[in-house]
Amino acid sequence: MSTKDPAKSQFPTGSAAPASIVDALKAVAGDPPKVRASFARGQCVHGAYIPSDQAEEITKSQSFTRPSRVLARFSVGSGNPRVTDTDKLALRGFSFRLGNVDHRSDILTQSAPVHYARTLDQMLAFLDASIPGEDDKPDMERISAFAAANPETQHQADYIAARPLPASFAGTTYWGVHAFPATNSMGETRFIKFKVTPVGGDIALAEDEAKAKSADFLHEDLEHRIAAGDARFSVMALLDRPGDPTMDATIRWPDEDRREALRLGTIVITAIDPNEACDAFFFDPANLAEGIGHPPDEIFAARSAAYAISFARRR
Repeated sequence: MSTKDPAKSQFPTGSAAPASIVDALKAVAGDPPKVRASFARGQCVHGAYIPSDQAEEITKSQSFTRPSRVLARFSVGSGNPRVTDTDKLALRGFSFRLGNVDHRSDILTQSAPVHYARTLDQMLAFLDASIPGEDDKPDMERISAFAAANPETQHQADYIAARPLPASFAGTTYWGVHAFPATNSMGETRFIKFKVTPVGGDIALAEDEAKAKSADFLHEDLEHRIAAGDARFSVMALLDRPGDPTMDATIRWPDEDRREALRLGTIVITAIDPNEACDAFFFDPANLAEGIGHPPDEIFAARSAAYAISFARRR
C-alpha cells in the first residue's frame, strides 16, 4: 500500500505524558533506583549487519542497505532488575543499533507482536491499575476490572501466556510492534513491520525443562553460544496490504504470520560486551535514518521522550 510522504508521529494530546508513564513503570516495578524503567535486566552484545540484495526494494535507508557494526542488547521485560529468566510471562527484548554516525537507526523489538495499550492514556491507566499496594501485591480485582473494560490491553499477555518459555535469547523471534513507513530509492513508500527471526529457528522449553533451569539461564546460554561461535538473525520486513491498521499497536495485521515478507539483512552477534557499553546511552526509537519513517501511532510518538527521561533518571 502506498502512502503520502510520512510525517513524524503526532504527540498525544491526552492527559498522560511521558514523565508520568515513566513514573508508573517505576512504581509497578517497586521503584528500583538507577535502572531502566522497563527491560531493566539484560546483556549488551555486538556484531555485524549484512544487508540482503532485496533491502533496497523496500528502503533507501543506509542503515539497512549497507554493512555496519551492530551494538545490541538482549533483555527480559519488567522494570525490576531481579526478574528471572524463568519468568514465563515476562517479555524478551532485542534492541539494536545499525549504521554509521551519519545514517544510524535504533530498532526496538520484543517477543510479542503487539503492545499492551492503544493510547498513552490507556497505557497510564493500565500501569496505575497494576501498581502494588501496601502489601507489595497488585490488586487483582482492580486489574481484572480494568482488563474487562479494556480487552485490547490483554492481547500481549494472552500471546505470551499461550507460548512456552523461550529457551534462548538467540532462539526467539522478536517483533517491532509499530507500522513503519519505508521509502525506497524510487520514492515509493509503504508500511512495514519489523520481524527479527533466529536463523536456527525458535527454541522453547517444555514445562519440566523450564523448572530445571537457573534464574540466569538465558544469559548463561547466550555466553556459551557466543563463545562457541555466533548468533544470527534475519531482519525481515512484513509488507502491508490495503486496509492494514497503522495507528493501533495492540492489534496485528490480518494473517500476519503468513503474509509476504522480505529479508532486509542478517544480524550476526559475535561478542558479549560489558553492560556499561549499552548503559552509557539509550536506544532511541525516534533515531531512524532517512528511508525509514516514524510510525504514526500515539504510543510510538511518546517513546523517545520517555526513554530520555528514564535514561536521565538512572544516570
